[in-house]
Amino acid sequence: HGGMIDRADLAKYQAVVRQPIRGTYRGEYEIIAMPPPSSGGITMTMMLNILEGYDLKGLGHNSSRSIHLVAESMRRGYGDRAQYLGDQDFVEIPVDRLMSKEHAAKHRATINPYAATKSEDVGPKLTLAEESTETTHYSVVDQWGNAVSNTYTLEGGYGSHIVITGTGFLTNNEMGDFNPVPGVTLANGQIGTPPNLIEPEKRMLSSMTPAIVEKNGELFLVAGSPGGRTIINTTMQIIMNVIDHGMNIQQAVDAPRIHHQWFPDRLNIEGEGTSRDVVDALTTLGHTVNTKGFAPGSFYRQGDGHSIMIDFETGYRLGGPDSRSNGSAFGH
Repeated sequence: HGGMIDRADLAKYQAVVRQPIRGTYRGEYEIIAMPPPSSGGITMTMMLNILEGYDLKGLGHNSSRSIHLVAESMRRGYGDRAQYLGDQDFVEIPVDRLMSKEHAAKHRATINPYAATKSEDVGPKLTLAEESTETTHYSVVDQWGNAVSNTYTLEGGYGSHIVITGTGFLTNNEMGDFNPVPGVTLANGQIGTPPNLIEPEKRMLSSMTPAIVEKNGELFLVAGSPGGRTIINTTMQIIMNVIDHGMNIQQAVDAPRIHHQWFPDRLNIEGEGTSRDVVDALTTLGHTVNTKGFAPGSFYRQGDGHSIMIDFETGYRLGGPDSRSNGSAFGH
């Protein structure tokens, strides 16, 4: 009907199998996550590398000092995400440098433990594309120890709302994940950096972060979440809650989450899990804190992180459903 896509375009398109991103955390943990054109694996590894230098357990889960350091790592991770990450078939990404411990140490040296950094001081003011939060994630581990962490999206409820006659499936609406306007970066989070600008046959950047964690070479965690640009931070916090704070998987999934994405320069915190004293302390440090959701009187909600943890003593696969969504379920 006069559209721009023809049979030749569809025939030319091929799915590409890529090697996952692999990083380490606190020595004994290997993080296996999604590579570009998803930004999730590289960005999460960068942030974990920064946080590795702090005693988060000693600071306490979601204390004002802990949240401050985590937010500052997020600010820097998302700043690098905007400047460097895109489709590796079109842009040269310095993967080894971004994921190196040395790069993290340089970022860590710029973090003031007593004051928030202004986002414009981390990098040039840029414009990010919007990302729908209507993604789906599920985690699976079978009786033989095979693990799947699957995050997928149509970009918006029912994608583009179009079913091609005779196919029976919905087409996606992913074009919005490209940076829309070259060089235009707005305070609301829109980024206009070159790596993720629209080009023919280019794959758009996403935040999907399906992840598998091994402990000393053995399967330990399977995690991930929907949530647009919050996905990376949600997945990271589930992993940190288990490793740094000694939570079981249900506690790790249930624990209140935070989110900072560099621009807008705002720290979101799931409100009911944070004391007024913590919010006040973070405000004093220079953070702009949001605990409210989009509906009047509601609390900020983040993610839907259904995850699985392996109990090494019993061998049990422990499922952690996320009660933030209706109809969350797990089986074992």
